[in-house]
Amino acid sequence: MFSNMFLIFGLGTTEIILIVLVVLLLFGGRKIPELMKGIGKGMKSFKDGIHGVDEDLKDIPKDKPASEKKEPPTDPAG
Repeated sequence: MFSNMFLIFGLGTTEIILIVLVVLLLFGGRKIPELMKGIGKGMKSFKDGIHGVDEDLKDIPKDKPASEKKEPPTDPAG
């Protein structure tokens, strides 16, 4: 599963290992769980927002048939 995702980005095993090592050096072992927790919450919030937009779009009525469309009033001075 992960291999397919990384292939999309063109990442090989060496690149993934280097990224993991850099993250470990920058954040340390104790900060990584907090970092992952924050990323997870952000992704959940993003998905909830996308779901909300989808629900809003479903609630919008479709175009009315031509018989129900009202023409804009004409300007008598025009």
